[in-house]
Amino acid sequence: MLALSGATGALAQSAAPASPPAAPTAAAPAAAGSFTDEELTKFASAATELNKIQADAGVPAADKQPKMLAAVQASGLDPARFNTIAEAAQSDPALQQKIQAAAAKTPAASAGAQPATPGQPQQ
Repeated sequence: MLALSGATGALAQSAAPASPPAAPTAAAPAAAGSFTDEELTKFASAATELNKIQADAGVPAADKQPKMLAAVQASGLDPARFNTIAEAAQSDPALQQKIQAAAAKTPAASAGAQPATPGQPQQ
């Protein structure tokens, strides 16, 4: 799996430029049980799309960030919530497993696309 730290960081910067930098560190990452199955499915779908956008050499670097933001929004997940899940998954193996399970149920997974769980190496 590809790590999304770069994508989620870029997305966080574009999605919430008015957020104070200390806000993400002030709140502890949410536990795996804090996210619904629906949110994790949306996250997995969005993460798969983000990987496709990042890997697409035909997309200019300047166009990737807006495309990634649009992909997260198209998944039905708020960009801030996406970033919260991504941050929590980086330090929560149980959450990573839940995301992987949700990804296996998405239509993109049946097409051979592998979603990213932040912090996990590509398989």
